[in-house]
Amino acid sequence: MMDYSNGGNEGPSLPLDRYRVVDFGTAWAGPMAGQLLADLGAQVIKVESKERMDGLRLGRPIVGDDLAGGDRGLWPELQPVFHGINRNKLGITLNLKSEDGLDLVRQLLAQSDVALNNYSPGVLERLGLDYPELRKIRPDIILVSMPALGETGPLRDVLAYAPIIQALSGLMSLVGYSEEEQLVGELQAPWSDVVAAIHASLAAVAALRHRNLTGEGQFIEVAQLEATTSMLGEAFLDYQMTGRIPTPRGNFDTAYVPHNNYPCADADRWVAISVKDNADWAAFVLAMDNPEWCEEDRFSDLRARLENVEELDAHVSAWTRQHTALQITEMLQNVGVAAMPVMNIEDQFLDPHLQEREAYLEVEHPHVGVEWLYGMPWLLGATPGGIRAPAPLMGQHNQEILGDLVGLSQDRMEQFSANQVIY
Repeated sequence: MMDYSNGGNEGPSLPLDRYRVVDFGTAWAGPMAGQLLADLGAQVIKVESKERMDGLRLGRPIVGDDLAGGDRGLWPELQPVFHGINRNKLGITLNLKSEDGLDLVRQLLAQSDVALNNYSPGVLERLGLDYPELRKIRPDIILVSMPALGETGPLRDVLAYAPIIQALSGLMSLVGYSEEEQLVGELQAPWSDVVAAIHASLAAVAALRHRNLTGEGQFIEVAQLEATTSMLGEAFLDYQMTGRIPTPRGNFDTAYVPHNNYPCADADRWVAISVKDNADWAAFVLAMDNPEWCEEDRFSDLRARLENVEELDAHVSAWTRQHTALQITEMLQNVGVAAMPVMNIEDQFLDPHLQEREAYLEVEHPHVGVEWLYGMPWLLGATPGGIRAPAPLMGQHNQEILGDLVGLSQDRMEQFSANQVIY
């Protein structure tokens, strides 16, 4: 196999640098799966067009007014979320509504190992790029599809974004405070997209290993609904074993108490505290300087504290309000009780622990300048991945991929650009 590493890597070889991935993904789930493979060295080629941009390029960028400059033509290059989940990729623009565009992408696929998409069921088939057709182009190719609800079944054609998938999965029924409170349900982050992306990238790596052993490619389906549901094992087991339908319970835990976020003396600051057992409780009481209320029978053991958790939380909150989040953290950690400040996003960037571990890295983007992107969530000792390049601009690598790799002449490149095939 050839080394497809896409530049910028002067250190050790990367785990996936022998592989080429064609990424048709849009929005979050598909692109993040490609990003995880790219971080580990795969040459990931993002395919989009001005006719059909990645959804995360659309809309007014969430950057400062001066930087955005009101130039709508530049807006697709200024989207921070797009930059995060498309780093390390090459980018080409092909109009797949044209026969010439489809012919060019087939030539690219013939030289690639994996094709990745999160299209709705039937889209690849209509394009003539479904698995049976791709096998004619390259018999050992691996196709990863990430439909919202699955390629089959009565809901296959339902329009579904992350909130709908999370609602169907049962996850939303668990998000909230208690039976007495209004159901919150919604998560502000596209949790189902992220879970599906991790599952898809792992499945792709497993399929590559299988191909290395057998020479066989395969079709992989990762329904985002099922990937999300697979993470709710505790709730499913609870229902099977007790017959109870799980409901939201906020920060309440049946084994840890106190177990909550508590207000602090500093404005709008909170501290997370989790007390595991009676030994932890004794240390917690000691750290609070043995207040009299701790001697009451209703707080004498774990069961009593669970039955009186609201009163307990009120007492703990009264104590935490007298100290800063950092003071509470130090007092409790010194006696072996789990506690940490509730960090906001600014805290994440400034935290010395995360800085030392390079949890966030500075990346130079040609239009935005220096921006922070999250680093590598897994650290391989011998073959570390990393951020080698910012997210691609629209069509940034057309010459490198369509000219140098696919073999188009300069005249043909110009002709296809004029005809909005390379567009």
